[in-house]
Amino acid sequence: MKKSKIFVFDTTLRDGEQTPGASLNINEKVQIATQLDALGVDAIEAGFPCSSPGDFAAVGAVAEHVKRPIICGLARATKKDIDAAAEALKKARRPRIHVFIATSKIHRQYKLHKTKDEILRASVDAVKYARKRFEDVEFSPEDASRTELDFLARMVEAVIAAGAKTVNIPDTVGYALPEEFASTIRYLMNTVPNIGKAVVSVHCHNDLGLAVSNSIAAIMNGARQVECTLNGLGERAGNAALEEIVMALKVRKDILGGMTTDIRTKELLKTSRLVSKLTGIIVQPNKAIVGDNAFSHEAGIHQDGILKKRVTYEIIRPQDIGCKGSTLVLGKLSGRHAFSARLKTLGYSLSGEELDQAFARFKNLADKKAKIYDDDLAMIVEAELATIPEVYKLIDFQVTSGNNIRPTANIELVFEKKKLRATSSGDGTVDACFKTIDKAIGIKGRLVDYKVRAVTSGKDALGEANVKIDFKGKLVIGRASSTDVIEASVLAYVNAINRLSGSVGKAKSSRKGR
Repeated sequence: MKKSKIFVFDTTLRDGEQTPGASLNINEKVQIATQLDALGVDAIEAGFPCSSPGDFAAVGAVAEHVKRPIICGLARATKKDIDAAAEALKKARRPRIHVFIATSKIHRQYKLHKTKDEILRASVDAVKYARKRFEDVEFSPEDASRTELDFLARMVEAVIAAGAKTVNIPDTVGYALPEEFASTIRYLMNTVPNIGKAVVSVHCHNDLGLAVSNSIAAIMNGARQVECTLNGLGERAGNAALEEIVMALKVRKDILGGMTTDIRTKELLKTSRLVSKLTGIIVQPNKAIVGDNAFSHEAGIHQDGILKKRVTYEIIRPQDIGCKGSTLVLGKLSGRHAFSARLKTLGYSLSGEELDQAFARFKNLADKKAKIYDDDLAMIVEAELATIPEVYKLIDFQVTSGNNIRPTANIELVFEKKKLRATSSGDGTVDACFKTIDKAIGIKGRLVDYKVRAVTSGKDALGEANVKIDFKGKLVIGRASSTDVIEASVLAYVNAINRLSGSVGKAKSSRKGR
C-alpha cells in the first residue's frame, strides 16, 4: 500500500486554551510550543491574534521562538482579523493564516443574519485578501457538519479557487456520526472539481464522544490533515485527542497501514503531562493512551496474562508513548501470579505453604483496602515468616550537622562478631547516615522511597521510618521506629540490609571490597 502522510495540526494553544479553567501566559505557550516541536507536529495554531492583546503577543512569541513547524493564527473573514494575524506572525519562518466563517443554516439565520450568497462572497473576498499577506491560507466553513452538502461543496470549490491551500471541514459542535462524517468527506472528494489542489483537513469536537472516531473516518475517506489537541482539551467536551489519533494510526496498521505521521510517539506522555501541568487541567485516570491507568492492571486474569505475554491485554507498548512500563495494581481482584511476582520484585521468594498463607493474608487485607502498597506486602510477609535475622546490628551512631557545616555520620555495626566502622558525609543527616552504612558494609544501595511518620502522639512521639532501597535491581523495604527519627531512619536502613542478607529475602550480601 502506498504511504500517505497525515499532517498533524495541533490547536492546543488556541482551541485547547478555550477549555473552561485553562489559561496560559506567553512563557507557558512558548514552553508548550517548544515541546510540540519536539513531539513532531506539522503545524501549531498558536492563538487568535485579534481576540486580545495577550493572544496577539503570544502568537508573536511562538512565531519568534519555534521555527520548524508551521505557525498558524486564527482569523475571522474580515480584513481587521487578517491584518492582525499578519502582524503577529511576521517573525514566523513558516506562517499560515486560518480564516473561518460559519456556513450552516442555524448559524446563517441566528448568528450572522446573512444569506448563502453573502457568506460565499465574504469567504472568497477574505481568502483573496489573505493571499496578499500569506502564501499559506487555510479556510474553515464553521459548523460544516450541519451545512447543506451542496452549499458546502460550492464553498469549498470557491475558496480553493480563491487561493486556499488547505480546506478544513469542522464538526464544530460534535454532531456528526462517523459514517455520516465519512460520507461528507467522500462527497466533497468526489464532487468538488478542484479538490485535488488543496489539502482536506478535519476538526472534530467531542460532544458525543466521537471526535477521534470521526477524525479516523475522515482520514479513511481522503482527509490528510487532522486538527487536534493534547489530552483532548477544548471547548465544552473538547477536541479530538492528538495522542489517540496518532496511536490509532500506529496500532491499526492492518486497516490504516498506508497512513503515517511524523509524530515522535515517545514524547507523547511527556507532552501530555506538560500540558496538564501548565493548564491545570488534570488528565482523567482512565484517559486513553496518557491516563495513569492506561497501562495499569488489577484483575487477576489480566495480571496473569500480562506476566505471561504482554500482548494478551496490552495493544500498545508503554515505552512507545514514553512510559516506563506496565503497572500491576494489587487489590482484591489480583491473583496469586501477580502477588508472587511483586513479592519477588521486593526481594521475597515464597513458595508452597508460605505463599498460600501469605496470599490468604493479602486477600483478607485487600477486602479492607482499595489498594495494597509495598509496605503492606512487607508486613504480610513479615507476619508470615515471623522474624528477620539480624545479620547486621547497629552498635552506635553519631551525626554532626548545622546550617554552616556539611552533615557527617560515624557509624559502628557488628557483622559475625566483627565490628565495622565508617565515616561519611552527605547532603543531609539521613543521607550521610545511609552513605556511611553503605561504606561500612560495602554494599551500595539507591534510595527509592523514604517516609517518616509519627505513630504516637505528644512531644516524645514514636517515629516510624520506612525506606525502599534498590540494591542492584532488587527492591527491599526497611522499617524501624524510635523517638529519634534519625535513629529510626538508620535502623530502617539496617533493617533493609538484613532483609537483603537474611532468609526472608533469600539473598546474600555481596560484601566486596571489605
